[in-house]
Amino acid sequence: MTWDYLAWRASFNTSDGAALCCGSSIHLRPLQLEDTDEILRWRNQPFVRSHFIYQQDFTRAGHLHWFGEQLLSGSAMQFLIVANADERHLGSIYLRDIDWMHQKAEFGIFLGSVEDAGHGIGTEAARLLLRYAFDNLHLHRVYLRVFADNARAIAAYQKAGFQMEGRLRESVCIDGQYRDLLLMAAVTER
Repeated sequence: MTWDYLAWRASFNTSDGAALCCGSSIHLRPLQLEDTDEILRWRNQPFVRSHFIYQQDFTRAGHLHWFGEQLLSGSAMQFLIVANADERHLGSIYLRDIDWMHQKAEFGIFLGSVEDAGHGIGTEAARLLLRYAFDNLHLHRVYLRVFADNARAIAAYQKAGFQMEGRLRESVCIDGQYRDLLLMAAVTER
């Protein structure tokens, strides 16, 4: 599949495109370079970082590399989660390692503020992105990895349509402690 990031981003500026990822309380809009400072601020907060496998500081150079190598190539798609009521930016959601041949991708999400957690924002955003992945990108499978002790995220993922697939025992070592990861996935009904 050939990829044109600018055309993809521009498609969301039409009424049809904007409706693709619009829910009752939030909508998703494609990430732009201008969002870099906000992404860095969110991603480096302990609240956010503690739920990521990669827990090192997230740098401007690293983000710009991700943007150039992953987003512009079509290997990843990243969105901001935006409140419908006031256009406030709430977090980010993405598909990465998009495998167009096998029609699958890895899912990720983070909210920028602990105050926004627990209000259904993540669940709604996940449902919107799954719908977009299946209906518009024609992916067959979207999967994720989550720390086994992250009960809040696991519950949100299950509400959004992800199912448990397995456990990777002592899969990552963080701060000298081995931690289990759970594998979850959603598969289209096509």
